[in-house]
Amino acid sequence: MIHLYSTEDKVLLAVDCIIFGFDGEDLKILLIKRDFEPEKGKWSLVGGFLKKDENLEHAAVRILKHYTGLDNIYMEQVATFSEVNRDPAERTISTAYYALINIQEHNDKLNKQFSANWFSILEAPSLIFDHNIMVSNAITLLRDRASTKPIGFELLSEKFTMRHLQKLYEAIWGQKIDKRNFINKINALGIVEKLNEKDKESSRKGSFLYQFNAATFDQNSGKQFILKF
Repeated sequence: MIHLYSTEDKVLLAVDCIIFGFDGEDLKILLIKRDFEPEKGKWSLVGGFLKKDENLEHAAVRILKHYTGLDNIYMEQVATFSEVNRDPAERTISTAYYALINIQEHNDKLNKQFSANWFSILEAPSLIFDHNIMVSNAITLLRDRASTKPIGFELLSEKFTMRHLQKLYEAIWGQKIDKRNFINKINALGIVEKLNEKDKESSRKGSFLYQFNAATFDQNSGKQFILKF
């Protein structure tokens, strides 16, 4: 049995992570400057190789922890990329995941350690190999999921203003949304709770803060979540 596959080709299996964040205005992506060949000095997604004792999800969790310092990150598999010459160094297949994190909780010291930077998805540099395609696929999937699941809240602080929430969804979809229409739809879903607190940074009068009510969403799990404009 040990020699059953001895004549088969061996290939490497990588895991690449598209890490999205939100800074209050723009949807951003975390990129690192590659410090080894091939493509040394160019921008890349964060990633690594699958270890013998891991499945793909465990590898993605390990890689995300390594580069962000965070646990319990929301992530979802995007696709597997297997073009023969996608990595000029060696035959490598890569499975991509996208992840959503709160930028404020991200350990900024790790950015310096890995020569990492946050870029607006509208202004991100060209990436190595097929990473641009991975990002494009991840954005498409993110937009679809944000329309049918409340995953956008993973990108926000625990407390946020309605303006922050609207800006987030505008950033995800890349389009302006009518304020009244947006607020009406959010209120109709009944998944945010208005707090008796205000954010005074935007104006002297301040804006009321809200928080995602996970319990209400769980109770209404049979109710379809649709947030499209």
